[in-house]
Order: sequence, then structure tokens, then C-alpha cells
Amino acid sequence: MSPAAARRDNVTVNVLLPRARLTVEVVHDLVCPWCYLGLRRLLRTLRARPDLAVELAWRPFLLNPDMPRLGMDWGDYVVRKFGGEDRARRLYTTIAQVAAGEGLALDFNAIARVPSSVDAHRLVRHAARAGSAETLVMALFRAHFAQGRDIGSRAVLAAIAEENGVPGAAAFLASDAETDAIHAENLRAHRLGINGVPCFVIAGRHAIAGAQESEVIERLLDVAALEGA
Repeated sequence: MSPAAARRDNVTVNVLLPRARLTVEVVHDLVCPWCYLGLRRLLRTLRARPDLAVELAWRPFLLNPDMPRLGMDWGDYVVRKFGGEDRARRLYTTIAQVAAGEGLALDFNAIARVPSSVDAHRLVRHAARAGSAETLVMALFRAHFAQGRDIGSRAVLAAIAEENGVPGAAAFLASDAETDAIHAENLRAHRLGINGVPCFVIAGRHAIAGAQESEVIERLLDVAALEGA
């Protein structure tokens, strides 16, 4: 509840106003640097709005749906994706500069392999049941983009989960649980017309694509909150 002050007979009385409740679907891929930046901006915006009670729902999107299970060498990937390392280096330098303005330190040179993100998305669904998805998602982004850890490795994923208090990760990852669900969610996103990430779907009605500035996110939150009032 957010406090508000009311005047009655020259006495200030604190009253509690109900918080607007919203669901924000975070459509993302854990190997997307713009998703890392966009989520950082979203979370910063939400921290500045205690009048909103926001529930985050994590929706997977696969930028590389055909990525081999064991991932791909970084050099091979950037040649296939961008046509060469020079172009990729210029792009990633720009992204790192923008991210630095948000307090995120990205080190693309530390990434040796581009992973498949299917298992990482599976782990996020597992963490969500324990209420730890937000912490884990940010830890996975940091591990991949700042530390160069292979988030396609189940052993690495289990270690990150343990570091962030997510129980039962190793046993969960050893199974194929939720794999079909990840691919189904990815297909659903495309059917909804989502062709790039990050994309934030607010209250099931309003979508905002890209790593938008906090002011843009806040305006859409206000629109959705007013509609639900």
C-alpha cells in the first residue's frame, strides 16, 4: 500500500490507497544483450513506482532456435549472424556503451561460445515456481555477458542456480522437463506477432518492444493502470 496524506479538521491523517495491480509479460532471450538492458530499465522503472503492484511473467523467445545443444564457437557464430567479426565488434561496442550508461558492464570478449538458451529458459520456469525467477534471470544475464560463463552448460546453470538460492536445479536440468513448453511459448510469441525482443506485454493488452527508456515504459504502465482502475 502507498501512503497518502489527507486533511481532516486541520489534522493530517495518513490513509492507505490500494495499489494498481498489473501483470507484465517479459518476452526475452537470455543470450540477447538488449533484453538485459531492457529488463534493467524495466526493473528500475518499477522500483520508482511503489504505487504499482506488478507481477512479472517470464516468456521465452529463441533468437537462435536451431542452435545446437552444445552451442557454437563465438567466431563461427558472428560470421554466420553478422557476416564477419568486424561488424559484430562495432555492434557490440555500441551495445556495451549504452549498457554502461545503465550501470551494466558487458564483456563480449569473454564469451567463447554462443549457447543454446533452451536449458536456461527451462531453469527460469523452475525458479519461477520458487519465486526466484527475477534474481535468476539477472544472474544468468550477468554470467553470460559480464563473466563469459557458458549458460548452455547444465553444470554451469546448476551452479548459478545454487549461487542464487534456487533449489533442486541440478535434478531438474538433468531431465527434459519443460523443453516442449519452451518451444511452444516461442511459437506462441511469433504467432502473436512478436518478432524481436525484449518485448513487454502489460496487462495483456499493451506491448512495448525494444530496450526503451524508463519514461516510455512508465507512460505505458500508467495507461494500463488507468484502464484497470
